[in-house]
Amino acid sequence: MTINRRTLMLASGTILTPALLGTVGSAPAQTGPAAPVGNGQPPKPRFRFDDVVKKASEALNVPFDINPAPLPEPIARLDFDTWRDIRFKPDKAFFNQPGSPFRLQLFHPGFLYNRPMTVNLIRDGIPTPVPYAANLFDYGRVKVERPLPVGLGFAGFRLHAPLNDPRVHDELISFLGASYFRFLSRDQRYGLSARGLAINTGRKEGEEFPVFTDVWIETPDADADRVTLYALMQSASLTGAFQFVVFPGPETVVEVVATVFARQPVARLGLAPLTSMFLAGENDQRHSDDYRPELHDSDGLLIHSGSGEWLWRPLRNPKEVETSAFLDTNVRGFGLMQRDRTFEHYQDLDLAYERRPGYWIEPHENWGEGQIELIEIPTSDETNDNIVAFWRPKAPLEPGQNLTIRYRMRSLSGTADLNPGGMALNTFRTRARALGSGETPPAGSTRFIIDFAGGDLAFQMLAPQSVQIVASASVGKVTRAALMPNPSIQGFRAMIDIEAPPGQLTDLRAFLKAGSRVLTETWTYPWRAE
Repeated sequence: MTINRRTLMLASGTILTPALLGTVGSAPAQTGPAAPVGNGQPPKPRFRFDDVVKKASEALNVPFDINPAPLPEPIARLDFDTWRDIRFKPDKAFFNQPGSPFRLQLFHPGFLYNRPMTVNLIRDGIPTPVPYAANLFDYGRVKVERPLPVGLGFAGFRLHAPLNDPRVHDELISFLGASYFRFLSRDQRYGLSARGLAINTGRKEGEEFPVFTDVWIETPDADADRVTLYALMQSASLTGAFQFVVFPGPETVVEVVATVFARQPVARLGLAPLTSMFLAGENDQRHSDDYRPELHDSDGLLIHSGSGEWLWRPLRNPKEVETSAFLDTNVRGFGLMQRDRTFEHYQDLDLAYERRPGYWIEPHENWGEGQIELIEIPTSDETNDNIVAFWRPKAPLEPGQNLTIRYRMRSLSGTADLNPGGMALNTFRTRARALGSGETPPAGSTRFIIDFAGGDLAFQMLAPQSVQIVASASVGKVTRAALMPNPSIQGFRAMIDIEAPPGQLTDLRAFLKAGSRVLTETWTYPWRAE
């Protein structure tokens, strides 16, 4: 399934561990501190995450209507351009009191966003729904003759904060469409998106998109360094309660807690899903004759496995839908990354692909057995999201069970601070040719060229003969592996010649070492011999 970014983005594994799996009614919940007690009076009840968990549990008893009620006219007839013409008035932003570090704006329903979200503001522990009001929006060319109902709701919302300039409130995080959201750190531009959950993603039977139907946003104090919000998720298969605590800054962090209840068996559940776009890169340029050399929001999947190994899997734009699975137990982290930060590789003055963030997921507890799934979907258009990655638990979620996970999300402009070792910076593929020795490679063999940089590789360049490349192929054979210093990146260039039967799929792996010491992450790449 291909998701259009023009609409949604504009404006490996037995049974789950006890920490994750429970029964309905016993879901662990993350709560804040109790309200202070004064004058001998009992504390006032405060709306907290427990309340959303309760709502999610109770919603199991009410069938979810997958077909939302029609929007009133003329909102129901809006196309993309007319919907985009309706804009929230900045002077109507919530949390607009003097000194407040945050601002809240709302998206108008319409176009694809035909299931309105109920937005509630929490003040002094008491939630109050925000009524729809026409004076919140500038309608541009759109004419609305009759008043719309106050209970109409909103398509989503976004929060602003002084991210790049202490005098300016920049967009920090946005929730719009199904369970999609995205957020920024300093000096970044929107690219990939995150989602609450994924169900049956990439399956022929069709994907199910859970939706955030209700949100509650805590009113931040004047000196707040974070903002907390809660969300109720519903779909035909499940319900869920989410807590997001957003910390803006040079590196924005979002702490997530989610408790999910099954209405029916969910065999293919994706946790902490990420969605991105890859059209063309230095390793895959088949689909583009554009003047811009590369077109992607992310160029690789980075995994920190439960065993401690770091894996880098370059992304591709395949000829048909392909799913890669990385079996693991208690994965330590994973994310879709934009590692290439060189403007000349993109040449796009408007879209600034070199400033797109990568999202890194760090579980706060053991997630048990399962797998990272990477789904790559063919696309010929840079407006289509065609890359999805998530953690899939080995055990399905059954009715009567619940699942609670806690994890941290970081919006990164690079990956050097994650892995102290060297990283695979570039991947190229070409026909194998004779090296300087004059030795002719076998006919039909293919050469992969990988640039490794960072970590201790600049130091190792002083004695390059001590560095070795370890390369392997699951099918076929490595006929030659060579390594040479690459001063331009203060690292090494590896060349691997592969011979495999035509049409055969093989998984390639390579890393550098010095003696018994591993110097780099493991580069891994699936390739079908031609």
